[in-house]
Amino acid sequence: MQRERLKKYAELIAKCGLNVQKGQEVIINCELDQPEFVQMVVEECYKCGASRVTVEWTYMPVTKLHHIYRSLETLSEFSDIEKAKLQRRLDKQTCMLWLDSEDPDGLKGTDSEKIVKANVARFPFIKPFRDKLENKYQWCICAVPGKDWAKKIFPDDDEQTAIEKLWEAILNTSRVDDDPIAAWEKHNADLAEKCRYLNECKFEKLEYKSSNGTDFTVGLNDKGIFLGGGEYTLGTDIYYNPNIPSEEVFTTPVRGKAEGKVVATKPLSYQGKLIENFWLRFENGKVVEVHAEKNQELLEKMVSMDEGAAYLGECALIAYDSPINNTGILFYNTLFDENASCHLALGRGFTNCLENYEKYSVEEFEKMGVNSSMIHVDFMIGSKDMSIVGVKPNGERVDVIKNGNWAI
Repeated sequence: MQRERLKKYAELIAKCGLNVQKGQEVIINCELDQPEFVQMVVEECYKCGASRVTVEWTYMPVTKLHHIYRSLETLSEFSDIEKAKLQRRLDKQTCMLWLDSEDPDGLKGTDSEKIVKANVARFPFIKPFRDKLENKYQWCICAVPGKDWAKKIFPDDDEQTAIEKLWEAILNTSRVDDDPIAAWEKHNADLAEKCRYLNECKFEKLEYKSSNGTDFTVGLNDKGIFLGGGEYTLGTDIYYNPNIPSEEVFTTPVRGKAEGKVVATKPLSYQGKLIENFWLRFENGKVVEVHAEKNQELLEKMVSMDEGAAYLGECALIAYDSPINNTGILFYNTLFDENASCHLALGRGFTNCLENYEKYSVEEFEKMGVNSSMIHVDFMIGSKDMSIVGVKPNGERVDVIKNGNWAI
């Protein structure tokens, strides 16, 4: 992969993804797969004025050993060091970057129930910090190739060829061309225009249908708004892009208002395992039935993680004819596959998807129907013949997605 193109990607992440401000601290979470590129990103963050850049390395095979050999008690512990790190993030409003390259099957063979129980036990310690950090700092999720991930996508190629192909797919869908920052400014403007139209419609609900069996209705919040592309931090108004790539326009639905069946159109990589060929059925907003041909038990555990895990936190609209879907690649990675076509998310809702969200407390958000949960898991439901109709309070119906693509 050409070094100059990778430098442009690193610059895009630092300037457009995180938009690092002078004096800010940055934490980069990454696997051991692309250290040279991580070095580029660190340098670009410093060029933006970062006061400190910390790289926190992980390695999936070691993570797997932790899950196998550590007891539930030790996995559930929330140490003083972890608490201090979160407190520093809160105090410094630290920028957070995740460079994803994990093996989609990296935790295959581990005890899902033990992992779930440990996460549930740790969540009460994490939640107060997360609530205080909500919407107040820049964060971004991007990707770099890992060898196991690349071989999962391109099994017939040798390792180096697979990695090069995955680099090419990542850079193309991330709009890393002659001027990536200008390309993202244009892309963000296009997404903002779609949000403007949808927000003017003030839909009461969305109705989804597809020939694969999806027949589903979800209620929207009367104070809800659609967002897409870049966002602003609360208080400091710093504009950043949480996902690179991103094709979605999304909102947070009302907890308790979802009915019908949704059929997933892509596998879901969750906790290092793949859930495949699955569907969910909702009643009164809650998942009441699930089925998966592979890893159904993991799907069942996911929707029972806590009280809010079986309710929706997001509805995202994406054209089936999207740059990611048009690659013809199944990425086995939510960052890419969720941006290939329409998706929903179980779990935590987005508070900034309500008008004047800065005026409300955590308790008020929950009363207004924003779902609360320790998880937020996107799963893909878009198809070539999907239709989504927006229904206004007066009963007027507007085609939003038709034959898989935007109708607006």
